[in-house]
Amino acid sequence: MIDLTKTIDLSTTYLGLKLKNPLVASSSPLCEDVANIRRLEDAGASAVVLHSLFEEQIEVDSDELDRFIREGSEISAESITHFPEMTHRVMGPDAYLGHIVKCKQAVAIPVIASLNGTTGGGWLSYAKQMEQAGADALELNIYYIPVDPNVSGEQVERRYVDLVQAVKAEVKIPVAVKLGPYFSSMGNVAQKLDTAGANGLVVFNRFYQPDFDLEALEVVPNLMLSNSHELLLRLHWIAVLYGGVKADLALTGGVHTATDVVKAMMAGAKVAMMTSALLKRGIGYLDTLATELLIWMGEHEYDSIRQMQGSMSRNAVPQPGAFERANYMKVLSSYAMR
Repeated sequence: MIDLTKTIDLSTTYLGLKLKNPLVASSSPLCEDVANIRRLEDAGASAVVLHSLFEEQIEVDSDELDRFIREGSEISAESITHFPEMTHRVMGPDAYLGHIVKCKQAVAIPVIASLNGTTGGGWLSYAKQMEQAGADALELNIYYIPVDPNVSGEQVERRYVDLVQAVKAEVKIPVAVKLGPYFSSMGNVAQKLDTAGANGLVVFNRFYQPDFDLEALEVVPNLMLSNSHELLLRLHWIAVLYGGVKADLALTGGVHTATDVVKAMMAGAKVAMMTSALLKRGIGYLDTLATELLIWMGEHEYDSIRQMQGSMSRNAVPQPGAFERANYMKVLSSYAMR
């Protein structure tokens, strides 16, 4: 059997970081445990994005937050949704900074810290402290739902741009922005964030939609893991954005197979981030993905990841209309009733 690792180069760069492959563990509860971080590195992850430190965690004392969640969960399920992903364990800001230090001591791969917030303020100082704790980069996990009808789309975009500018003023390490897909002009927003100094754009954050408990008449949290179908929206926009912004592009959401990784690279992504696949199949699945990626590239005569990056982007394909309205009628007429 041919050792494909000797002839195929899986390396890539993201946020100025040299990575051994494009497989990155995205922000999730998996990354709250240093032992898991070690296992991710051993299985083949080229970098990890730590779970997010939420703005609410910084603004509320950790003990008080823990009490609020504990008491709130006894009152109604809806109350805990104000603090997503924090119902199982509360890691305050000081503990989070200590976690960065421990992770950097435990592994050699880059460790990317994550901040989840929507406003400027004193909490931004934690971006600097994350840098001082040793984080190799920072991901702004912006999760903002503009439910106020008096807030315009322009105001929403301004909030994103202001946040990026504020954080960039605090740190020297690279900063990536994790975006949702619901903008009226994604290309324009991407350009604004690029101009504001974002070193990377992570496409896309998932919109966690609550469900209704009809018996209790309550709004309850609802989390469903991703599948490969969700990849399509990400592929579309990365292929459109590639070459139009200086920021590196990262695809997250729907990466489950080696072919998903290949598609992400061909669209123009520098890395493919994943969580759901690892939660479903275990951390060791990363090694399987890397092996299958090597096999696919060998069979299709690719020498490196760089060779395929952007090869299926909007600017590279013979028919760029496939990413535009010109493809709309063709798609609608492509399905024949059986």
